[in-house]
Amino acid sequence: MPDENPNQDALQDAHEPDFLASMREDLTDWRHWLSRAVVLAFAIAAGLAVVLFTWVSDQAITAFAAMRAWSSWAPLVWTPCCAAALVWITRRFAPGAGGSGIPQVMAALSPRVPADQQGLFVSLRLSASKLLLVSGGLLGGLAIGREGPSVQIAAGVMQHAQRWLPRRSPLNHDGLLVAGGAAGIAAAFNAPLAGVMFAIEELTRKIEHRTSGLIIAAIVLAGLMAVSVFGNANYFGRLRVDHLTWAHLMPGLLTALACGLAGGVFSRLLQRSLLGGDDRFSRWKARFPVRFAFACGIAIALIGWVSQGATDGSGYEYTRRLVEGHLDLPVLYVTLRIVATWLAVWSGVPGGIFAPSLAIGAGIGSDIAQLTSTSEGAAALIAIGMTAFLAAVTQAPVTAFIIVMEMVDGHSMVLSLMAAALLASLVSRWISVPIYHRLAQAQLGRLRPVAAAP
Repeated sequence: MPDENPNQDALQDAHEPDFLASMREDLTDWRHWLSRAVVLAFAIAAGLAVVLFTWVSDQAITAFAAMRAWSSWAPLVWTPCCAAALVWITRRFAPGAGGSGIPQVMAALSPRVPADQQGLFVSLRLSASKLLLVSGGLLGGLAIGREGPSVQIAAGVMQHAQRWLPRRSPLNHDGLLVAGGAAGIAAAFNAPLAGVMFAIEELTRKIEHRTSGLIIAAIVLAGLMAVSVFGNANYFGRLRVDHLTWAHLMPGLLTALACGLAGGVFSRLLQRSLLGGDDRFSRWKARFPVRFAFACGIAIALIGWVSQGATDGSGYEYTRRLVEGHLDLPVLYVTLRIVATWLAVWSGVPGGIFAPSLAIGAGIGSDIAQLTSTSEGAAALIAIGMTAFLAAVTQAPVTAFIIVMEMVDGHSMVLSLMAAALLASLVSRWISVPIYHRLAQAQLGRLRPVAAAP
């Protein structure tokens, strides 16, 4: 007769740990302690790298704003020249630093990548290149973000720890990449929980039990580096939502659906543009990438001139103003920022889409608040818009929800933000495939053929 409980023998064989023996074994294993020390040291270095990147990019944004204040016509020359120069430098010296950086980290985690080719996607050299190139794009006023690039920068620093680990270390190359990428999100947004969920949702489907503690410690340390320099402040400030009523239901649902549709179309447009096709513009970009970037720069500068600078950079200042309750957006702000971000990404200049997506979502929430005459509850719709649009573009609803949740002052929005993220992500999946996974597959096309064994 078969055993009714096949796990019974295993349960009977299991023993409670011997406290003294377990402690002695753990404390005397120098390999584990050396691994922990190395990983934590490199986590601090990764956090400091993101802090440096944040400071340099902020200086670049300030410098561009000063130039625009000096002459509103100057960006019409400066922006296209910057875009062309950055694309030439990227293609000539650091092709692995292109794009947002998240697809490169995901590609490096693929089992198809040989150890000797992992440097095509993640390395210290690419981290330094990414820092300079993205900051250069912000100096040119391009509508890009620095959060996705922070993932590649931190992962490049973190994976360098492998050469210092002992041979039988429990943390392998993939674990270091996951820890570094998650630490980049945590330090960029000052949101450690978002870093953990980003690691699970985008970089890997699970975190091994034996390395989870070190990965979380790395994320916390990287976040602490950002907090120690910039203070324990929220990335876009605090959204103060006193309470929600049934009057918010229909405007909130409309915001989530609008962001899901717009985000899905935006994601599909970005993928179509980046992967190319048989259309005239794709052929022109493939043949003359620097000239194409120059033309995109002219269009971005014109959009910035029409919007009086509202579409410049990542959109941080306007998003922060919306979060603080200032709903004085320029006419067609959402449309112009979508086009400016699309052109900046399409041009080939390295840069991310996290911050621009949050800016677009905040703008959609603000517009719907005014159209539905719910200005008093505009903060709630702005939070829903930011969550929903980011979730729709990235199709990472949990990460999007947590990033915005940590900005909201009050727990009354928790369920609403979760529902908005899931609904928008669902609608987006009807329109587009996940952008980072598709771009990661395209990155694998850069692998060099492996010579067959004689």
